[in-house]
Amino acid sequence: MYDEHPDQGEDQNLDTERSVAPPSPTGDARVDDAIAALSRLQGRPADEHVAVLEEVHGRLRDILGELDEAPGPPQATGSTGPGQP
Repeated sequence: MYDEHPDQGEDQNLDTERSVAPPSPTGDARVDDAIAALSRLQGRPADEHVAVLEEVHGRLRDILGELDEAPGPPQATGSTGPGQP
């Protein structure tokens, strides 16, 4: 009979570390630094992940807020259909 999940045997160790590829550069050093902070998750207990994730999320949110405040061409706020200004 066909086994749909051959790699999920009874003796599978779920506590093993998974290797994670480093993130690709985004072109914004601030974003790259925030994302690099995610590397602190590896090896930490799951109950400590929330604090790290909240910190990274806050940093990324701040960066997006700064982009909204930066001078530049007006941002499109919505789509316009035919005949609408």
